[in-house]
Amino acid sequence: MIKVVVCGAYGRMGQEVIKAVSKEDDMKVVGGIDVRGVGESILGVTIRDDLEAVIKETEPSAIVDFTRREPAIENIKTGVKNNVPVIVGTTGFTEEDLDELKRFIDTNNGRVLIAPNFAIGAVLMIKCAELIAPFMDNVEIIELHHDGKLDSPSGTSIATAKAISERKQFKPAVQSSEARGKTVEGINIHSVRLPGLVAHQEVIFGALGQTLTIRHDSISRESFMPGVIYALRNIDRIKGLVYGLDKLLFPGGLVI
Repeated sequence: MIKVVVCGAYGRMGQEVIKAVSKEDDMKVVGGIDVRGVGESILGVTIRDDLEAVIKETEPSAIVDFTRREPAIENIKTGVKNNVPVIVGTTGFTEEDLDELKRFIDTNNGRVLIAPNFAIGAVLMIKCAELIAPFMDNVEIIELHHDGKLDSPSGTSIATAKAISERKQFKPAVQSSEARGKTVEGINIHSVRLPGLVAHQEVIFGALGQTLTIRHDSISRESFMPGVIYALRNIDRIKGLVYGLDKLLFPGGLVI
C-alpha cells in the first residue's frame, strides 16, 4: 500500500490529489497538510498544519506537494530529512532555489520529483516541440492560466523553452520589449491570466511561408492526476532531484 500525505490539501489541486489517490486500490491518503482549514475534514482527511508530526505518526510512502514556492521548499526539506520521497507540483521556483534544493537533497540522500506539469499531454507537447525545433526558423510560446496563478511565465512554458533550446538556439524575431513577453532561452513567452481558464499552452513555430502550432489544453484539474498517480507508482525510480515528469516517462530521453 502506497501511503500518501498531501501538502496543500485544502486547495483545489490538493483536493483533486486526495480524490484521485482515494480511487486507487493500492494507495491511501494518510494525512493532509495546510495552513487553512486546520481541523476540518476534506474528503475524509483531517487537515493539520504540522508535516513532521504527521510523518512520524503515519510513516508515509510519499508526500505530494501542491502549495506555493516558500512552503513547498520547507515541505521538501522536511520530507528529505525524514527519508520520505516528495512529489512536487508547485511551480515558481527560481534557479537559485533549485540549486539550493539539489545540494540539500544530495547531501541528505533525498528523493524528490519536481514537475512543472503533471498532465501527460503537456509532457508530450514539449517532446513534440523538441522534435520540431531543428527544422523551423523561429518559435514563440503563449501560455494561458486561471487568474489565481501567481507565477508567470508558467513553469511549463519555461520548461518548454529550455527543452527547445537544447535542440536549437533561437533568437526573438523582434527585439523583446514589455509588449513582446518575457524572453527565456531566446524564446518569447506571453502569459495570459483570465477567469474561466485552467491551464493551456501554444507553441507556435514559424518558417518561410508557414507556421506550425502545437497546443495543449487542461480543461479540468483532473488532467494532472494520471501523472501524479504514475509518479507515485514509480517513486522507487526517483533518485536525488529529478526535474520533470518526462524523466520518468522517457528515461532514455528523446528518440528520433
